[in-house]
Amino acid sequence: MSEVATLTERLVSIPSHDDETAAGDAIVDWLRDETDAEVERDAVGNVIAYRRGTGSDTDESAPDVTADGDRPLFALVGHHDVVPPAARQTTGEETEGAYVVERREGRIYGRGSADMKGAVAACLLAFRDASVPAGRDLAVASFVGEETGGEGARHAIDEGFVPDYALVAEGSTNYSKPGVTDVAVAHKGRRASTLVVTGASAHASEPAAGENAIYRACDAVEVVRDLDAPATTVVGETVTGSVVVTEFHGGDAWNVIPDRCTVTIDERTVPDVRADLSQAADRAGVEWVVEQDLPPMGCSDDAFAAAALEATRAVHDERGLDAPAHVVKPHATDAGWLAAAGTACVVSGPSEPGEAHTETESVSIDVLERCQAAYTRLAETTW
Repeated sequence: MSEVATLTERLVSIPSHDDETAAGDAIVDWLRDETDAEVERDAVGNVIAYRRGTGSDTDESAPDVTADGDRPLFALVGHHDVVPPAARQTTGEETEGAYVVERREGRIYGRGSADMKGAVAACLLAFRDASVPAGRDLAVASFVGEETGGEGARHAIDEGFVPDYALVAEGSTNYSKPGVTDVAVAHKGRRASTLVVTGASAHASEPAAGENAIYRACDAVEVVRDLDAPATTVVGETVTGSVVVTEFHGGDAWNVIPDRCTVTIDERTVPDVRADLSQAADRAGVEWVVEQDLPPMGCSDDAFAAAALEATRAVHDERGLDAPAHVVKPHATDAGWLAAAGTACVVSGPSEPGEAHTETESVSIDVLERCQAAYTRLAETTW
């Protein structure tokens, strides 16, 4: 019986799309039953546990093992909130009732199996089993609110949780090729913004009497079209973003010069480089409003990135699998918030493209076991 599969099923069975409390309780209970670690539950529901490296003259469960200590801290990071389930993924009406969990053909099906309770289970087991090197501490963190903009991660950071290194266990499987779990050294962020354009209304028969907000908006859109996509290099990997107009709304009558128009912009950001959208706001009547800014991630420590890949590659070698690679992940994760706070991050986990947030969401048990072994090996590695 696969221990990581059993723990995954336990976590997946607990609803956590609108209240993460019960899932957090299960993680706390498991940590206290299975480890002697110091376990913390903060005000918003994040669960963080600490172990001191072996070989220290201080007991592993010493209460002074924290993210702001004087020893390097490596953290395995996940989240236990999920998006709302599909009707078929619950036992009740719509999103009500217990979550349905199925194991078949080597996979576990259910809301949160891929994103990302399976990865949390792998992190927990690696945290328990790793022989942490002397002179370094180990943490495992499961955040709330990742699906709603990183609320849990931001709270933890504000409260002082800024490890020196972190592996965020979001999906990276089958990125470079089928059958491998890669190590992402960077991911894009997302900045969502709106150009709010104002003019002056008039009757359409006398256009010169007004100031057409749509024309002003079109001029601003031309500025956006001419902007270069942001790009950079992280640990030898090219990270290329984008900036595109995705919505355009203006006017409310066929015979009135519009006095207002809005333009929605989706920008995929990269580490340390942004498109200069403020240029669009230099036009008359144009205001640029940023509504969401999920930060990108770029690993700031080449040695850590190399160690993460080597640990993952060794596990693949033992299983006769093709070698993984350093890759770039297209989606934002909590690694962006940690990296912005100063943590050297990589992303590596069992979820495959196209699994998260679907009504047939699932995760491979073989890949869960592979990730558990890679996380354990990395936690035991020095770099």
